[in-house]
Amino acid sequence: MSAPSTFTGRREDRRLVTGAGRYTADLDLPGQLHAAFVRADRASARIRAIDCARARAAAGVAAVFTGADLADTAFRTPGTMVSYPGRGGAAIIVPPRLPFARDRVRFVGEEVALVLAETRHAAEDAAALIDVDYEDLPAVAHPEDAIRPGAPLVHESVPGNVVFDFEYGDEAATAAAFAAAAHVVRLRLDSQRVAASPMEPRATLVAYDAASDSFDLSTPNQGPTMMRPGLVHMLGLAPGQVRIHAQDVGGGFGARSGAYMDHVILMWAARALGRPVKWVGSRADQFMVEAHGRAIVIDAELALDADGTFRAFRMHWVADQGAYLTAAGPLINTMNGSLTIGGAYQVATGYGRHRCVLTHTCPTTAYRGAGRPDMAYAVERLVDEAAAQLGLDRIALRLKNAIPRQAMPFRNAAGATYDSGDFPALMQRAVEASDWAGFAARRAQSAARGRLRGLGVALFLEPSGGGAAPRDQAALRMTADGRVLLHAVTQNHGQGHETVFPEIVARVLGLPAERIELVTDHPVSAALMGNGVVGSRSMQQFGSAFHLGALEVVKKGRLLAARHLEAAAEDIEFADGSYRVKGTDLRVSLAALIVAHGGSAPHPLDADGEVGLTRAFPSGAHVAEVEIDADTGAVSIARYVAVDDCGNVINPTLAEAQLHGGIAQGAGQVLGEHAAYDRATGQLLSGSFMDYVMPRAGTLPAVETLELCVPSPTNVLGAKGAGEAGTTGALPVLMNAIVDALRARGIAHLDMPASPARVWQALAQARTAGSAA
Repeated sequence: MSAPSTFTGRREDRRLVTGAGRYTADLDLPGQLHAAFVRADRASARIRAIDCARARAAAGVAAVFTGADLADTAFRTPGTMVSYPGRGGAAIIVPPRLPFARDRVRFVGEEVALVLAETRHAAEDAAALIDVDYEDLPAVAHPEDAIRPGAPLVHESVPGNVVFDFEYGDEAATAAAFAAAAHVVRLRLDSQRVAASPMEPRATLVAYDAASDSFDLSTPNQGPTMMRPGLVHMLGLAPGQVRIHAQDVGGGFGARSGAYMDHVILMWAARALGRPVKWVGSRADQFMVEAHGRAIVIDAELALDADGTFRAFRMHWVADQGAYLTAAGPLINTMNGSLTIGGAYQVATGYGRHRCVLTHTCPTTAYRGAGRPDMAYAVERLVDEAAAQLGLDRIALRLKNAIPRQAMPFRNAAGATYDSGDFPALMQRAVEASDWAGFAARRAQSAARGRLRGLGVALFLEPSGGGAAPRDQAALRMTADGRVLLHAVTQNHGQGHETVFPEIVARVLGLPAERIELVTDHPVSAALMGNGVVGSRSMQQFGSAFHLGALEVVKKGRLLAARHLEAAAEDIEFADGSYRVKGTDLRVSLAALIVAHGGSAPHPLDADGEVGLTRAFPSGAHVAEVEIDADTGAVSIARYVAVDDCGNVINPTLAEAQLHGGIAQGAGQVLGEHAAYDRATGQLLSGSFMDYVMPRAGTLPAVETLELCVPSPTNVLGAKGAGEAGTTGALPVLMNAIVDALRARGIAHLDMPASPARVWQALAQARTAGSAA
């Protein structure tokens, strides 16, 4: 049951592209103070003294705070989402963290002091007057350096800098499979540290109400129910004491899912001074303190029979957590990363050991894909390397080992159950759509122009859904003028929720989508249970909840229609937005019923929808072609074909946009993004867009996206996630294509990022080695 709509694209776009969006930096409150942080300019040092005298005397300054000022306030160390044991039953070690560095700084950017003044410029000028006397200490800025014997300890409470040692699968069975294997492929891979870099820089506006002892916090976030637990834990508050707000959010990518220490400090300051406090960070703040992603060193192995049958996968990860733990960081690098060991292949034997390690760097957290792209990268690079070493066709090898559709649901080596999919069909369609057979001619054409051309393929899957709260709720509320307002805790930050959730409800109710509106940051939403916008979960979870809520409206409306039409409820049928007495022309529209009862509170057609946690596994087969200029090392993407299974697609335009965005983000990591630290000092070397290479419009050609949808049986919409699948496929397919191009010059491996300098250096070393031979 669908209704016509005059909307094209996303209904929120007009507001956003015309400058009518309302971001945190656009908000102000009467009497607010402006904040500026003093941050550590070194990675590891003892604080001898902090001289704030000149700052306190500066014009317009209301207060200056350091850790000493908060010494009498009880704070709790931020917790993590890890609730499961590690290797040998050991628990995660959570090192202590307090607001402000007190006697030690542990990463560049850590908060040392806060200035509050009447204007932003006054606060920033005064912050520059604070003198901090440091005694430099040894630093460790790479996870492999951190676990070497004798490495400097980031925290004395964490022996060997390992906070969590996690394992999964069957170690003994995997070892036996490798011992019996005819061939073993091994790779060491870097999934380098990256910065989320949302369009909207960090910002916070906080007000404290003494009468209710409560806070209103406006800040970019990926859902208040994800951020609130950390804040109330650290400050020792009840959940009802913290209300989190945002209208528009300029990107999240995982980095804005949890609470930050600067939130806690600003909340404390607002309460201490009795005035609202506003802070708008710079892009430098963004790079220094908003949690980074990836930062994983992977040792990956694949055991095969002589005919190319896969027998077992084995993974060892060393995952950099930075100087402190975020709520999601350890979860992402252990449980999340484990869920797709073995990828889309029919292998039930495997083992993984992931160690989470501290370094003197910015903490890490979820980043688009959150562990799944790293596993897909490891699996698919292994498969390509196996084909090269055994002289097998890459497509045939994948088809030989892919899980057949009839084997679904399939339980993998980590115990995760894939719900549905058709991996062989994905592969075959990607091969056809990309003209795989015609590549040799295109490679020859590139060679005639002095360029190296490579062809890559990746078959992958990743989990969507899940969450911390046990269920996701949605509310539908009628208005007197006949509109339907939708409520949930979900926070839109680019996904198109304002468009697609009304479309879902419109299809059930038979109303124009224009009469249905998603309302965020509302008391009705705040009272609901649910999870944030992470894990590519919004459609299958909140979409399903809205669908069920709409069905409840139809059910309630049947009773109202029966009274209105003076008929028995069982004689009433509903179609195309109207109720009709069966076999007659007597009818009344749902819209009329909504208006007719508009004076009632609550409205008799108000309804709720609720779903428990579900998980689905979107999948895809991507094919990419690249060209490399051997003289400069520059890599260009010549073609990209993506065939994806996102289950039932509700809005093809939005799904395609999500895939394009994910692919672009993956291409950014492959071709240049790198939050680089000096390995000896822990100084951030890429702290601005002068040094941090972001993908641009010209990075990707027009991506060719195709659907091959197998509905998920785990939710009423049959939907699977789309927001992260593009990134999960882009990492392996582009690196496979780049290595394929470089094999012509004797290069069998290259780590990300495949920047011009790194590619040129690899080619130069290959030339030197060839000359020496």
